Amino acid sequence: MTEATGSKRAQATRAALLEAAGEVFTASGYDQASMAAIAERAGASIGSLYHHFVAKSDLYITLYNEYNRRQQHRSAKAFRTALAQGEEDALRLYISGARAYLDGCWQERKLARLFLSGNGPAGFGLLTRERFREWLTANATLVNGHTRPLSDMLVLSLTAMSTEAGREVAAAPSKAKAGLMIEEVLELMGRLYPTS
Repeated sequence: MTEATGSKRAQATRAALLEAAGEVFTASGYDQASMAAIAERAGASIGSLYHHFVAKSDLYITLYNEYNRRQQHRSAKAFRTALAQGEEDALRLYISGARAYLDGCWQERKLARLFLSGNGPAGFGLLTRERFREWLTANATLVNGHTRPLSDMLVLSLTAMSTEAGREVAAAPSKAKAGLMIEEVLELMGRLYPTS
């Protein structure tokens, strides 16, 4: 076996373990999930699981970080698209990113519910607060320098609204209901900084 083949196999195993972990964590919750159940769901050995992840908490946090990166990518891509289409208003740019974030909460609703529930390993609450601060900094940086710049407190309010709305969107009983919730919260965001 070549090094490249071994690397591809390791990547495939890691991806299968993360997918299985997402399924087990969302079905059982963090505390009730077991590493053995995750390995079994992935069709991998427990040794292989511990080769890739040192503990259940490591697996959970890796899953969270990858979900968070996808959400950031969705938001940044929507922001850049709106900017490329000529949008210059800071609030409208923010809202385009918020829409993508909320859509992501629905698309990955099982993981969103899991992570937004606050349940997780020791220290997970601190990690989510750190990520929230990172989102604030990123959001403030993205909207800086555009027409009608947003104050730090407005960015804080909008980011908190997005996070809480994401929790509700992920728990929505249907795609239609989630869509209505998204439209309502985005409309409310727009009212925070009227165009007049």
